[in-house]
Amino acid sequence: MPTLLSVNNYFYPRGGAEVVFLEHNAIFKKAGWNVACFSMNHPNNPPSEWSRYFIDEIEFGGNYTLLQKMARVPKVIYSMESRRKISQLLNDIPVDICHMHNIYHHISPSVLGVLHDRKIPTVLTLHDLKIACPEYHMLSSGRICERCRGGNRVNVIINKCIKDSYTLSGLIFVEDLLHRILKSYSNKVDKFIVPSRFYLEKFSEWGWDREKFAYIPNFIDTSLFQPGFNPGKEFVYFGRLSKEKGISTLIQAAAKANVRLKIIGSGPDEHALKQLSSTLESKVTFAGYMTGKLLHETIRSSRAVVLPSEWYENAPLSVLESYALGKPVIASSIGGIPELVLEGETGTIFNPGDVDQLAAALDFYHNQPDRFPAKQGRTARTWVEDEFSREKYLRNICSLYRELGVSCQQRHLP
Repeated sequence: MPTLLSVNNYFYPRGGAEVVFLEHNAIFKKAGWNVACFSMNHPNNPPSEWSRYFIDEIEFGGNYTLLQKMARVPKVIYSMESRRKISQLLNDIPVDICHMHNIYHHISPSVLGVLHDRKIPTVLTLHDLKIACPEYHMLSSGRICERCRGGNRVNVIINKCIKDSYTLSGLIFVEDLLHRILKSYSNKVDKFIVPSRFYLEKFSEWGWDREKFAYIPNFIDTSLFQPGFNPGKEFVYFGRLSKEKGISTLIQAAAKANVRLKIIGSGPDEHALKQLSSTLESKVTFAGYMTGKLLHETIRSSRAVVLPSEWYENAPLSVLESYALGKPVIASSIGGIPELVLEGETGTIFNPGDVDQLAAALDFYHNQPDRFPAKQGRTARTWVEDEFSREKYLRNICSLYRELGVSCQQRHLP
């Protein structure tokens, strides 16, 4: 039985990357693998037989004293604790391959050297743009920024890219500089996985060797999503409420089209967005944070889901989840999003930040007979079942593992 070492900062479903990490583990367990995990201790973690190897919690924004914050700085840059504890795990458990997800700033890339020295094939799924852009998103002051393309990373400090802070930006600049000097990613990761073709091309544009990248789309377990094809009258957005998500554009478009919109989620822009909605006298409802059955039911009762992002999104699971629930998606044509929308079949796209185009799309869907969004919802459900299934993901990953010399037998998933 082969053993997979699966690594991620968080061990609970905190965001999209964590969902992929946890589902990846579940798939390989069902396929007959032994799955060992390396992560960070956190109060939200479920019990795990591997937790004795986990590193101590680092929660940015936590209520730490000045001395505690200073003690965490070296860990952010290069964690000796992570090296020590992953070495303990590898001493106890023979590992055939390591698959990593998000490791920045908590676990840190310090572990890559340990795996490389032990000749353990290592794969890193890129859920963001961190290995190219220290800010993760290629954003500066809420706008798309590619100033560091070509290697001049000092722009991170000059433009205070990290939370508008010279101190934090300087810290991340040092972290990025060290790992470029050590070639932590370029020499010690055998293969990078990107869930969107857009990210593959973007990394290639920034000088990365495209031969080290493999395009493998995200997946979704559709058995966990009961679709609803009868469209309601209300449009829905669900996700973080922050500037780059384009929700201000969405509220303006909804007001212009005079349609009902429900915004689900929380975030730093919540107050400003509520003020904007009130000023425009729009038909917008803020439903707050929502998850599980209630979230699914709210989406099922909508007419369509809207994703108005204004940054280089990778391959948002929210699109696949909407499809699994039987809903078309109206989305901005930026990043990897257009790859997930079959124009006129599973939804439509519009230019990011274009209020008029989005208003026209909302008006169109609002005035179409119910059979129109219902048909698109059925097409979307079928497409996500066929193209973004657990089985197809397992086949793709096993093919990659075999390229790296690891035996990976394809089994039918229960």
